[in-house]
Formats: sequence, structure tokens, C-alpha cells
Amino acid sequence: MVDNERVGAVPVKLEPKNRLSAADWEQAALDTMAESGLNAVAVESLARRLGVTKGSFYWHFPTREALIKAALERWEQSDVDEVMVRVDPIADPRERLRDLFRRVSREMQSHVIYATLMQSLDNALVRPVMARVSQRRLDVLTLAYRQAGFERQEAAYRARLAYSAYTGFLQLSLQPSLPRLGHDEFERYVEHVIKTLVPA
Repeated sequence: MVDNERVGAVPVKLEPKNRLSAADWEQAALDTMAESGLNAVAVESLARRLGVTKGSFYWHFPTREALIKAALERWEQSDVDEVMVRVDPIADPRERLRDLFRRVSREMQSHVIYATLMQSLDNALVRPVMARVSQRRLDVLTLAYRQAGFERQEAAYRARLAYSAYTGFLQLSLQPSLPRLGHDEFERYVEHVIKTLVPA
């Protein structure tokens, strides 16, 4: 039986090119990761989600792996654009740390995707992205602590402690048996973290 969407290894482009962009597919993949995990990202289910045929997918990506790679790079870049770029101009390192913690706490989908990816570190596409994201965040934290007056080693330790608090909270959030924090309580928790980890 002939697959109307592919002939041999060459995709037949059935959808108008302007119907969906690559960014639409990447965002749908990220939304699916946030909701159901990395393994749930599949071309057929994403096509149903977007209301198109699989042919639309092959306008932009040759394989599922290519989509996942692009989606992860999109998520990684949004981490830079939405958080890092915005805190860099803050001259006072203590205020930069406070703003960083508050901004990161509000990136809810990014939290969920990060937590999902932590469970997929054996995936060859996920591992380098997570390594870059983690190193960049640690570098930003370390620099701020250094500029706040700490010696190099203590600044690195404090950065690791702060990052561990973040990743540890995400790990706890994956455990359905633990009670969730309401909005107001979560905000108070974030302020407590800031008070604890940012020098006065």
C-alpha cells in the first residue's frame, strides 16, 4: 500500500507551506512534553493536536528527532531570552539574584519541561541541552555571588546550593503524594528562599 505522505524516503509536501510554521510544531512539542513527557511527543498525535495531517510536519522536519532537537533548542533559547538577558543589566548583584529567583519562579511551563527533561537525561538529545542550561545558570549565579563579595570557592558553593534548591523543589513537585503549594504560599516560599540565599 502506498503511503500518500511519503514516497520512498522523500517526503511529499501536501500542506501549504504557510499553514503552520516550524515554531508552531516546536511549541506543540514543548506543550506535549510539559503535559505528558518526552516520550509522548509523536508526529501523529502532534498533527491531531494542531488539526493538520502529518504532511504538514514534513514541510519543516525530516524526523521526530529533528523536531525534538529544535524544540529543545527553542526552550533553551527562551531560558536565555526570558530570564538571563533580562537580569544581566541589573548592576547590584544582590538585586540581580533576587530578580533572577523571582523570574525563574514564574516560568511555570519551563519548570515542568525542566522537570520532565531531568527524567530523560539518558536521551542523547536531552543530555547536552540540560548540561548547557545548568552550566549557564550556575555561571550566572556564581558571578553574582562573586560580585556580592564572596571568594571564588564560596561563591561557587552558594551557586550550587541555590541551584540545588531549585532542582530539588522540581523533584519534589513530581511526587503526587506530596501536597502542592497554593499560589500565595508559593510566593511566600520564593521570598523565603530569596531571604535565605541572597546576602543582605
